[in-house]
Amino acid sequence: MGELFRSEEMTLAQLFLQSEAAYCCVSELGELGMVQFRDLNPDVNVFQRKFVNEVRRCEEMDRKLRFVEKEIKKANIPTVDTGENPEVPFPRDMIDLEATFEKLENELKEINTNQEALKKNFLELTELKHILRRTQQFFDEMEDPNLLEESSALMEGSEGGRGAPLRLGFVAGVISRERIPTFERMLWRVCRGNVFLRKAEIEDPLEDPATVIHKSVFIIFFQGDQLKNRVKKICEGFRASLYPCPETPQERKEMLAGVNSRIDDLQMVLNQTEDHRQRVLQAASKTMRVWFIKVRKMKAIYHTLNLCNIDVTQKCLIAEVWCPVSDLDSIQFALRRGTERSGSTVPSILNRMQTKQTPPTFNKTNKFTSGFQNIVDAYGIGNYREINPAPYTIITFPFLFAVMFGDMGHGVLMTCVALYLVIRESRLLSQKSDNEMFNMVFAGRYIILLMGIFSIYTGIIYNDCFSKSLNMFGSGWSVRPMFVHPNTPWCSSQPYDPVVSSLQIWNVATNKLTFLNSFKMKMSVILGVIHMLFGVSLSLFNHLYFKKPLNIFLGFIPEIVFMASLFGYLVLLVFYKWTAYDAFTSKDAPSLLIHFINMCLFNYSDPTNKPLYAGQMGIQVLLVLIALACVPCMLIVKTMVLRRQHLWKKHLVCESDPTYNLSFDFGDVAVHQAIHTIEYCLGCISNTASYLRLWALSLAHAQLSEVLWTMVMHLGLSSRSGGGFFALSIIFSAFAVLTVAILLVMEGLSAFLHALRLHWVEFQNKFYSGQGFKFIPFSFVSILEGRFDE
Repeated sequence: MGELFRSEEMTLAQLFLQSEAAYCCVSELGELGMVQFRDLNPDVNVFQRKFVNEVRRCEEMDRKLRFVEKEIKKANIPTVDTGENPEVPFPRDMIDLEATFEKLENELKEINTNQEALKKNFLELTELKHILRRTQQFFDEMEDPNLLEESSALMEGSEGGRGAPLRLGFVAGVISRERIPTFERMLWRVCRGNVFLRKAEIEDPLEDPATVIHKSVFIIFFQGDQLKNRVKKICEGFRASLYPCPETPQERKEMLAGVNSRIDDLQMVLNQTEDHRQRVLQAASKTMRVWFIKVRKMKAIYHTLNLCNIDVTQKCLIAEVWCPVSDLDSIQFALRRGTERSGSTVPSILNRMQTKQTPPTFNKTNKFTSGFQNIVDAYGIGNYREINPAPYTIITFPFLFAVMFGDMGHGVLMTCVALYLVIRESRLLSQKSDNEMFNMVFAGRYIILLMGIFSIYTGIIYNDCFSKSLNMFGSGWSVRPMFVHPNTPWCSSQPYDPVVSSLQIWNVATNKLTFLNSFKMKMSVILGVIHMLFGVSLSLFNHLYFKKPLNIFLGFIPEIVFMASLFGYLVLLVFYKWTAYDAFTSKDAPSLLIHFINMCLFNYSDPTNKPLYAGQMGIQVLLVLIALACVPCMLIVKTMVLRRQHLWKKHLVCESDPTYNLSFDFGDVAVHQAIHTIEYCLGCISNTASYLRLWALSLAHAQLSEVLWTMVMHLGLSSRSGGGFFALSIIFSAFAVLTVAILLVMEGLSAFLHALRLHWVEFQNKFYSGQGFKFIPFSFVSILEGRFDE
């Protein structure tokens, strides 16, 4: 067990790579994903490293690819993902890739520039076309006598020109539709009403190179150059586009014909340009992912090479890596393969190094165990070679969840959802949803599957299926005690026997809640004490592996004895009470909680709580004294032994080397040991009480299920309002929605969080420190997943 559930054994290795083979060797190690490079140049500025120019070239290629990718997305062209994983290109291929990306970027930029200029020209011609069409209507309206009289009154000349023929100047243009009211008011105020404005909306929106806008055509009549200058400045201020408009109808007609001809020619050129752009982007979309993979791999390799040292001959790179001992042969083979790819005749060398540095922690996982390992790692990364709680969490986590969530029907629904995710995992992985909530649920699909299966199991034990009981195994209840002893409550013949046959009758009993309350509370204490004792027992394997006998005799043994003497004894009392009292004598059973409190307080004079067995007082006094004796063993004895060991070691060292100074702070050690002892002793009480959440949430889930059934299904089906199939469909739909939303999602999340807390605080803190750092290998898989999950 000590080796089976520990992290992989790691070693520090030194690599000697020939400069021409280093690139290929690092690429092979990236494909293998089993080495973590150390930075041998931590004090060197990143811009002073050897391969900084290559990194910049890769970043520039990556920028160009992102530009092309942006254009592809803008054109709504899907990127082809064939699942191909291309090999890392050789350094000499970087020039060809740079040339390809440069050509593609320049071509797209040129197309975009030309297309933007063409669209701008097309917009101007379109606006001019609408102006020429609308102005003819405006001039026709101006010939109306009423409008002519109105405009003449507004445009009267000077005193000397009164009665002279009226000749008006005009300007025509287009303006954004939402600016028309403000534009009109400004003209009236600045020109003092001496202008005449006609406007008309352009029905079709106009496509600007940047966006789509709605505009209106206007024509302004005025008299004199002074008003003309004012009108033009106002138009300029409101960003209105002015266009030349002939005065005679014949000239306007000829000009309109020419504009329509130019628009047709321009539309054909625009279509050809867009077709060419689409062809370029579609061709790029087929190889875009492959290009990204190549560039990202090259960039990662050069970043890694910058972590290496270069020897004085400038022909060899020296690297240091952490790697699992079991994978040394695979790493050596990858180096050999990289050397052969590069064409080098000098092999790469791998040497194991002796070091006192703490290695990183590496736990091998698969798709089933990775979710449970993530639960443990969220608490803290384990120390190197420390025992890993994840294998035990695979069983205990879904089981404790199911104790709080025990319902056969709800467990079946949860299992079906998890089975769907597990069966279709390959297709769902290929789709790569951007929904963060779905991705989190999908990553924990195997955790949800086990939680559902265990919930079915506990639901059978509780005999609950959507809060209703099932008589699957027959009933152990008998009516005979009711006739033999008329005052006996209606109950099972074995009220303390937690089996399905008994619970089936208890679910219809009037004192059901009283029985389940007592039963589940005692069950929670039993499970909690067993779980904590198991956690303390696991600490023994850590002490044995790290060869710390002092922690065994003055740590593990006092801890396990302290907990077993008090809380282990409480569990034995629960089992004894279940077996010692039956349906007829249960009313005379004493309170275990009062017994336990009196035991800890040495109070045995309570006449209302009779003893459970003969000699109980003596045994309980002995157990409390044993538990109290464990406290000074952890608090004082261990501290004094540590001080004695230090003095003995200091005496031996000083004899051989008088200048050596071996520091030991007795105060810090004493305080640390006192904190640990007090935390453990008080934690045994608080942690045991914390497991009562199993009882509370289990009762809450059962009561919520019963209330939901009574208030929705039972009330709806017993209603006399009728409605037939339609009413039944509404009732069942409401029940299904509320069941999923409240009992599966909300209650399930609550039980999940409480099970998480029980493992982190009550279980793992008994043996798991979680103060290590994770092994993060150089792997192309993780690098590319980070890129394509953005």
